[in-house]
Amino acid sequence: MDYGPDPDRCIDLLQKKNITTIRGNHDNAVAFKVDCQCGYRYKHLSIATREYTWKILDRAGMKYLQKLPLLIKEEIGGKSFYFTHGSPRSMFEYIKPETSDEEVLRMIEGAAEPVEADFLVVGHSHIPMNRKIGNLTIINPGSAGQPRDGDTGASCAVFDTETGEVEFLHLKYDIDAVCAKIEERMPHAEELTGILRRGY
Repeated sequence: MDYGPDPDRCIDLLQKKNITTIRGNHDNAVAFKVDCQCGYRYKHLSIATREYTWKILDRAGMKYLQKLPLLIKEEIGGKSFYFTHGSPRSMFEYIKPETSDEEVLRMIEGAAEPVEADFLVVGHSHIPMNRKIGNLTIINPGSAGQPRDGDTGASCAVFDTETGEVEFLHLKYDIDAVCAKIEERMPHAEELTGILRRGY
């Protein structure tokens, strides 16, 4: 949510494909009309595009966002996964490649639900990451639509259930078509399209 021209189509796709999804800070801001608590660099974009998002989404779309969980625990391929948006302690906290192990451990210790998993999967920073702290592997698949790592592809991570390995992909898509929609429909179009074309 926020930033993109087709929030309604994103929700439709997630529902039609029955894709398990967690609530991130922008989903939360749209759903409950609260502050996204995002970084100052992009906050003005988030606020402006949220107004656009509210115009596009119907009541069912808003309810869908409101019902998204903050945490999902799953067993996949014999491995345990703990999915959350920011950190186990807060959807607004960042676990970045440069975040110290000590700080990450404090976030884990402060979790409402214990992190008893092989993999902790987070988002929020939009930066792909694969790091290990003790026996815990921390994965950030990156962002499909708001890159921050300098790669213009839609970022995702694939877990191989046989090998237990995680592969990061940057999938190419028609950026020009998305940028044309943004320019036609959305505020701050020059900044938004610049992010997509630069990859940050």
